Amino acid sequence: MKTVLFFVLFFVCGYAFAQDVPARWDELTATDFPVALDKSSQTCILPFGILEKHGPHSPIGTDLIHVREWAARATKQEYAVVFPDYFYGQINEAKQQLGTFALPSRVIYDLLEATCDEIARNGFKKIVILNGHGGNPEFIRFFMQSFLNKRHNYVIYFYTPGTDDDYAKQYRQMHKSDMKTDQHAGESETSVLMYYRPDLMRMDRATAQSGADQKRLNIPNLYTPIWWYASYPNHYAGEGDKATPEFGKFITDHEIASFIKALKEVKADETTLKLQNEYYDRVDNLVK
Repeated sequence: MKTVLFFVLFFVCGYAFAQDVPARWDELTATDFPVALDKSSQTCILPFGILEKHGPHSPIGTDLIHVREWAARATKQEYAVVFPDYFYGQINEAKQQLGTFALPSRVIYDLLEATCDEIARNGFKKIVILNGHGGNPEFIRFFMQSFLNKRHNYVIYFYTPGTDDDYAKQYRQMHKSDMKTDQHAGESETSVLMYYRPDLMRMDRATAQSGADQKRLNIPNLYTPIWWYASYPNHYAGEGDKATPEFGKFITDHEIASFIKALKEVKADETTLKLQNEYYDRVDNLVK
């Protein structure tokens, strides 16, 4: 009877332990880790932000705060382990502004590769990059294509939100400023931070600088890396003063719900790693 009672208590306690295990990597104990790996289906989210000016009114860590909250709220509904704050991305276009943290291109590439390798060494087979910075996607896609250059025993996914007609319609109805110029620290992004962290916002400064396109460069059909500075020397694009926390909640509710769907797909995915290994096998046997 005592033996049966022991096993009942063991499984009940084990179940409760599994339910309570934190999502944040840095909040896990070493003894939590096996449970977290199992509960997450070996899935780790890498929230990818940046440190840069966001107009005169929003914090330098806006992108970082955004993805941190996004991941934290999503994993309350669909468990995965969340890697600690990561802000080593591409932000050379903002080096003229105080607070920007910009590392050389080779460094950010090597650091991201080493970070993913180290996440995988700890038992994760699936890494989901959740990006919050508009200057990162080209870098992330290049990194991911380069990922095929050598064999890896894990998969990387880059979450890229799809379209939703109903959401887009309501978004347009709620939006107050010019949607074409609402890009950086404008109405939408400011609304998100007003909802997540109103204590950090300095809305009385939102009109202290211009977020309008200065249109200082016009060379059709040619790309130049100075294009952003030419248009937005204040590193501010839009009208942050039009933001509201209600609009921010609307945006974030949709973001979180959409990401949860993708996270479920990742956790259930058993095909991508098999295809990746098949690819590496064919590469290795090409000249044999």
